[in-house]
Amino acid sequence: MLTAGKRLAVFSIREGKGGSIWVRAGSAFVNKDGSLNVLLDVLPLDGKLHVREAAEKRDTAAASSRYAGEPGLDAMPVGGHS
Repeated sequence: MLTAGKRLAVFSIREGKGGSIWVRAGSAFVNKDGSLNVLLDVLPLDGKLHVREAAEKRDTAAASSRYAGEPGLDAMPVGGHS
């Protein structure tokens, strides 16, 4: 449920040779009236964004991948140039 003050993660999902590539595009925050403020660090090439609840922050030394806290992203390759 989206409640005021909730932090959300914004991703651009690209289809690659080995499957989907999730690139963290920025963050979003829920306002008191239920609207969203979206802060982008990058722009998606295809114009599509995926927004989901942000995972709890974890100790970076214990993280096994760049997006260890994000559901379903542990085995996903991270974007780059091919």
